[in-house]
Amino acid sequence: MLRYCPRFVSTQTSSQAKVVLGVDVGGTATNATVLDEHGNFLVDGMVEVPSRVTDGPDAALGAVADVIAVVLERTGVSRDAVLAVGLDTPGPANATGVISSLGATNFSDKEWWGYDFRGGVERHIGLPVIYNNDGNAAALYAHRQLFGEHQYQRSSASAIVGTGLGGGVIEMGEVVKGSAGMAGELGHIRIPMDLLVEGQPVPQCNCGLYGDVESIASLTGIKKSLLPFWLTQYPDHPLHAMPIDQAAKAVRGYGVDGDEMALKIFDQQAHALGELFTIASNFTDPHAYFVGGGVIEAAPHFRDWFLDRVRAHTQLRAESAAVAQFALVTDLDMAGARGAALAAMHSI
Repeated sequence: MLRYCPRFVSTQTSSQAKVVLGVDVGGTATNATVLDEHGNFLVDGMVEVPSRVTDGPDAALGAVADVIAVVLERTGVSRDAVLAVGLDTPGPANATGVISSLGATNFSDKEWWGYDFRGGVERHIGLPVIYNNDGNAAALYAHRQLFGEHQYQRSSASAIVGTGLGGGVIEMGEVVKGSAGMAGELGHIRIPMDLLVEGQPVPQCNCGLYGDVESIASLTGIKKSLLPFWLTQYPDHPLHAMPIDQAAKAVRGYGVDGDEMALKIFDQQAHALGELFTIASNFTDPHAYFVGGGVIEAAPHFRDWFLDRVRAHTQLRAESAAVAQFALVTDLDMAGARGAALAAMHSI
């Protein structure tokens, strides 16, 4: 089995090589990349089209075909050179790409419930398709970026903070999928709620659980629970003037500027991730803990502060603390597509 330490190169040297594609399907955009058989990414930047997932499966399949055509044209690669397509979507979905019977993030309309997205894409484009959820794909990319040639001797756990809380577990360079493909849904692990202050209600996740990681460490958690509570503690805060959806998105900017209330919100999120990683340390004892999401795209001083707070809230045994690394998911906008491409290349 070939092992890949991915890098970006100009298409001038690799356009005739056999390739796999990586396609990341999100709620608003579908983006794609190209990985050649030598481990080179031929795309340095975003290649995307509207995902059209809210218009139903047929429209979303058309968007996948569209982005494939765009990325092949951009890189000058012939369709005949494509060996397979790596596909990722937000979970939950099973190991073969069938969306959960109760729907999933960005796939909530009933026509998506139980839909075989991987199979639909494969039939639509006429190429083999290898599926991972987006958290697993991004986790795989982060793992291989950090460990390079040692990727198959290392393990990692990743938490990616977005609208929800995505995650992935990598063991000796391989994605841990589980019996039904539902492994790595780290957002729905319940954690101790001693991170809450007096009078703060236990938050409820959109999945129905109270006190799971996503109910705290996500944009949804800020909007539904954290910000409404903390605004009661800061009655003169400027965010009172905004609708809650806008205010939730604006919190990060206040955090970057050192706003006291915003820092308390983000420290609670960091605490939640620390509790999650503490559980992971006792379950898989990984070599690395990755944090990804919008918070790491903020100013470097805020990003570093946040990672330091996650580290401080993670309780590791001395033996694990001596060897474990805390790191950021790099190239986040492209990490899903790149991870999906890596999984496809590894599969074939």
